[in-house]
Amino acid sequence: MSSSMLALISAFGLVLAVELPDKTLVATLVLTTRFRAWPVFAGVTAAFAVQCAIAATFGSVLTLLPETLVTAIVAAMFGIGAYMLLREGFKPGKDGGEDASRSGPSPATFFRSALTSFGVLFAAEWGDASQLATASLTARFGNPFAVALGSFVALVAVAGLAVFIGAKVRSRIRPKLIQRVAGFVFAGFSLFALAQLAF
Repeated sequence: MSSSMLALISAFGLVLAVELPDKTLVATLVLTTRFRAWPVFAGVTAAFAVQCAIAATFGSVLTLLPETLVTAIVAAMFGIGAYMLLREGFKPGKDGGEDASRSGPSPATFFRSALTSFGVLFAAEWGDASQLATASLTARFGNPFAVALGSFVALVAVAGLAVFIGAKVRSRIRPKLIQRVAGFVFAGFSLFALAQLAF
C-alpha cells in the first residue's frame, strides 16, 4: 500500500471515529431541523474544506521543523485530543445529543441557510479533535493532500449521516462509548510518538 493511500485511510478512519459522537454531528442535526437539508449540507461541507486545508497547512509547517521537535509536538497534539475526548466520554450525563428543535425547517434563502451553517461548523471545528488529528497526521505522513482529503471525506460522511438519516443515527449510537474509544486511540498515538523520542 502506498504512503499516500495509507495517509488517506488513516485520516478517514480516525476522523470518522472522532466526529461521529462529536458536536459536529449534533450541530448539523440541529441545523437541519431549522433549515432545508441541501443548504445545510453545502454550508457545512464548505466549512470542512476550509478547516481541513488550515489543519493540513499547519501540519505541513511542522514538517519543516527538526524531527525530534515534530515528534514531540505530534505527541502533545494527540495527547490534547485524547484528553478532550476522554473528558467528554467520561463526563456524567445523558449518553446522547441534545434534543433538536421540533419546529419545521425555516423558509430562509439557500444562501442564508448555507452561510449560517458554514459559520456554525467553521467555529465549532477550531481546536476540535479532528483538526488536531489532521494536523498531526500531516506531520506524521508528510502528505498534506492525502491527509486533508481523508479528513474531509470523513467529515462530509458525518455531515451526510446527520442530514439524511438525522434522528435515526442519533438514537442508534452511543456517543460516550465512541468518545472513550477514540480518546484511548489518541492516547495510544501520543504514547507511540513519545516512545519514538526515547529511541
